[in-house]
Amino acid sequence: VQLVESGGGLVQPGGSLRLSCAASGFTFSRSVARWYRQAPGKERELVADINSYDSRTNYADSVKGRFTISRDNAKTTVYLQMNSLKPDDTAVYLCNARGSWWDYWGKGTLVTVSS
Repeated sequence: VQLVESGGGLVQPGGSLRLSCAASGFTFSRSVARWYRQAPGKERELVADINSYDSRTNYADSVKGRFTISRDNAKTTVYLQMNSLKPDDTAVYLCNARGSWWDYWGKGTLVTVSS
């Protein structure tokens, strides 16, 4: 079982990044997929999620209108498009996939928003 995030990096305020999370070893299509983030000294925060049957999405208030979560079940990948990035978005972004009896996490990818 693996969840591998990619796409993080250093970006200037107002910029964009697209994160990817590639899943393998389990039934991704039946999983709720979520992106969390954890900034230094802060608790882990749920950023966005997308369900398995109709791809309905939910977002934290802090990212609504700026971030978009999507999934491609054929590629067993979930994405997070992040626009209009702010310094407060700086964090390690982690992917999570949860099903009836499973709950898997990636190791995270660092996003730094700074000029």
